[in-house]
Amino acid sequence: MLVHQILKSKGSEGVLTVKPGTLVEEAAKILADKGIGTVVVSPDGNTLAGILSERDIVRELAKRGAGCMSDKIDDYMTTELVTCGRNDDAVSVLEQMTQGRFRHMPVLEDGKLVGLVSLGDTVKARLSELAMEKDALEGMIMGH
Repeated sequence: MLVHQILKSKGSEGVLTVKPGTLVEEAAKILADKGIGTVVVSPDGNTLAGILSERDIVRELAKRGAGCMSDKIDDYMTTELVTCGRNDDAVSVLEQMTQGRFRHMPVLEDGKLVGLVSLGDTVKARLSELAMEKDALEGMIMGH
């Protein structure tokens, strides 16, 4: 399965982004309100500045306490991002996320943000693929 197939199955809501300079408190509220684990940081909705995850916020809370909530996300976001393209294979994306120990990967096309896939998205796609393969093999064995 390819990344564009995963994006298609997710629907067309786009990628939720926040601008650099957003306060950690605002980003945490967005994550909680939307029930998501990460937000892409972008000055214009197209280019990437970074990603801020729940983990980033929790780590800083553990270090500094609630005072970090009034800081800007720029200080805590991940800026060395691993990205993929629409035509990348979901299994390779899954492997990259697993090896890199991160759960979200921006999807770029011609340098512009076109989507975001999660570890859960890729696992779901792989399980779906395996189920289809199983059904096909069973059909072949049973002579259907």
